[in-house]
Amino acid sequence: MLAFNERVLAQCELPWVPTLERLRYLTIVSSNLDEFFEVRIAEQKERLKTLTARHDPEAPALKLVLEDVAVHARALVTRKYELLNKQILPTLRAAGIHLVSGADLTPAQRRWVKATFAREIAPVLTPIGLDPAHPFPAVANKGLHFIAELKSKRGGGKSSIAIVKVPRSLPRLFEIQDKTGHGQHSFILLTTLIETELASLFPGREVVSDSQFRVTRDSDLWVDEQEMTNLRHALAGELRRRPFGRAVRLEINADCSDSITELLSKHFKLEPHEVYRVDGPVNLARLLALAEAVDHPDLRFAPFTPGPSLPEVTDERLFAELKQRDILLHHPYQSFDPVIQFLRCAVEDPNVIAIKQTIYRTGSKSVLMELLLEAVRRGKEVTVVLELKARFDEETNINWADKFEQAGAHVVYGLVGLKTHAKMALVLRRESNGSKAGNTIHMYAHIGTGNYNPSTARFYTDFGLLTANQEIGKDVAAIFHHLTSLSQPPKLKHLWWAPHTMKNNILAAIRAEIKFAKAGKPALIMAKVNALTDETVMAALCQASKAGVRIELLVRGACCLRPDVDDFTKNIRVRSVVGRFLEHSRIYYFENGGQPNVYISSADWMSRNLDRRVEVATPILDGALRARVIDEGLFITLRDNCQAWQLERSGEYRLAKPQPRQKPFVAQHELAAKFGLAAEGIAAE
Repeated sequence: MLAFNERVLAQCELPWVPTLERLRYLTIVSSNLDEFFEVRIAEQKERLKTLTARHDPEAPALKLVLEDVAVHARALVTRKYELLNKQILPTLRAAGIHLVSGADLTPAQRRWVKATFAREIAPVLTPIGLDPAHPFPAVANKGLHFIAELKSKRGGGKSSIAIVKVPRSLPRLFEIQDKTGHGQHSFILLTTLIETELASLFPGREVVSDSQFRVTRDSDLWVDEQEMTNLRHALAGELRRRPFGRAVRLEINADCSDSITELLSKHFKLEPHEVYRVDGPVNLARLLALAEAVDHPDLRFAPFTPGPSLPEVTDERLFAELKQRDILLHHPYQSFDPVIQFLRCAVEDPNVIAIKQTIYRTGSKSVLMELLLEAVRRGKEVTVVLELKARFDEETNINWADKFEQAGAHVVYGLVGLKTHAKMALVLRRESNGSKAGNTIHMYAHIGTGNYNPSTARFYTDFGLLTANQEIGKDVAAIFHHLTSLSQPPKLKHLWWAPHTMKNNILAAIRAEIKFAKAGKPALIMAKVNALTDETVMAALCQASKAGVRIELLVRGACCLRPDVDDFTKNIRVRSVVGRFLEHSRIYYFENGGQPNVYISSADWMSRNLDRRVEVATPILDGALRARVIDEGLFITLRDNCQAWQLERSGEYRLAKPQPRQKPFVAQHELAAKFGLAAEGIAAE
């Protein structure tokens, strides 16, 4: 995870990345680190607590690992602030965009700050002085606060401590209205505004020192699904407790006094290696407001509009068109609109009698969810498998569950102990079969690698398949039946699905490539996933490499397999592409002796996906569409020599560079150009 964020942070140093986009990458890294501490570090701290309590000999080793991770995380944080202070902010200033500090304020700006603070900010603040009658206030996860050391202006008496919460209800950024000059814009952070006027909150007291601080807490939710009676109600209760989980990290200003640092560390029960001093705003994610506030096209990526996904097909003709051919969608290069159209047609078509869909992450405002609600109102049978445990989307999904239940839809939350991560929708349509026997039910399905979220579909790369193949439709229907009825897992004809057949099918496909290699036939495995950490799959890939199978892996994030190690992984190459769009597709390719098998899937090659989630992989049966997935999803990406990072046998990542006389090749640019988008966006860069 830290290595991936190092690769994201490296985008801030690439010469072709515009300055405001560099700032955006900086905020992405900050948000990613928050989640890393909230979930991964919190999980290991809890494990360390358990091991220590039972005097397990593994405890000291785990403690050392956590301290080592902190060293790497601290280096990443230091680099992040160096890029901000030495590269990004100076470049913005040169372009007339100023993020001012308290020391930078002109007399006119100080007057504006004082007036704005008194009018818009001070009335909202609640300074709390600490004494026996005023205990340390509750500090929510990632909430930003000031801590101030005060003394009497008259002299004498003990110093005291006060806490000021930075309200989340206030804007994070203000533009200073001071007539700076033509083409010049001055901005000030809310925290800078508060710090500049902090003394005015404590009449008769002098602020000796102050610092921002921010606490990251354990944000994982725990519920015993075996014991509860209603998962939704249990999760709702856990969500109320989430903001006040165990502290795992403290961020403070670099100049925070040792005494204040010790006070905060002791209060939140944190070790020295869990305290991070930062040279700038404590929460860099707040700078996203600056990246979005300025109308400066030359400092941003060119606007990007997804291209058409297919020749214009009217709603009336969509189902007939799908009967003639499958439709492959490659987002964001192709629009997500056909998925919306597919669902809209199902809602409006009087012959459609039922719709079934899985939901993992869809957003608080979703045209797809509104269409499903409309389907219920029109009397159609609607079944929604809503994953309530989608991390940090629990509240959103609980709200959608309430709406669906109130509307009268069939709502289930998946299977006990498993997250439903599969992306699939099924439409059942009554159609004439041309015989006296009457009508039949025809099935239409959508299976994808990404979420049913039109917003993220604009900057996540994903594949989706729309099909009227009845055998695939029956497989999808069987999975839905299993999810809702608690029946025995069905046997499927085409789909691989976790946690039942997917891992075994992947391992069988790897073994088949080994046999082909030993027989002197073409043997090649290619995979594109977000992470590769499953030990069984990695061991099988090592065996395949030793047998002479060539293995090309595109792993965006965590990869626990070291390539190019003699006698083990000599035939394995691992690359990670980090660009404007988040690489999110999952593709499995097996050469199969010259008759390639290609699957798109929701599952990464991780134990949690293959063993503890409901996941689906569908074969691409149409030859032309299969060739597209191979070319667009694998071959083009493997040729990238500008935004691809090669994993070395040492475990370090090296950024690929064009060889002498080799032209620069950026996969995402090439794909945009392939879909004719050069004039409007990314390929024009």
